[in-house]
Amino acid sequence: MNILFKALNDATRREILELLRKEDMNAGDIADHFNISKPSISHHLDLLKQAGLVDASKQGQFITYSLNTSVVDEIVKWFMQFKSKQ
Repeated sequence: MNILFKALNDATRREILELLRKEDMNAGDIADHFNISKPSISHHLDLLKQAGLVDASKQGQFITYSLNTSVVDEIVKWFMQFKSKQ
């Protein structure tokens, strides 16, 4: 779970997740939303993939990224266990 929190600890990666929440995108489309290099975007996407937060599928010459909602569900479930016991 440490890699998951490391991935979420960066504002750029959180913004990438917000973009993917709206629609699946390729790396170039994602990079167009930021003022950083494409290799930096690739690094962020790699960390998100390692954490299981995004899925990647090759479509032609592009890789399409999508939000992995099952991991998000697990995070929410984990956080809910800390809700006060009444």
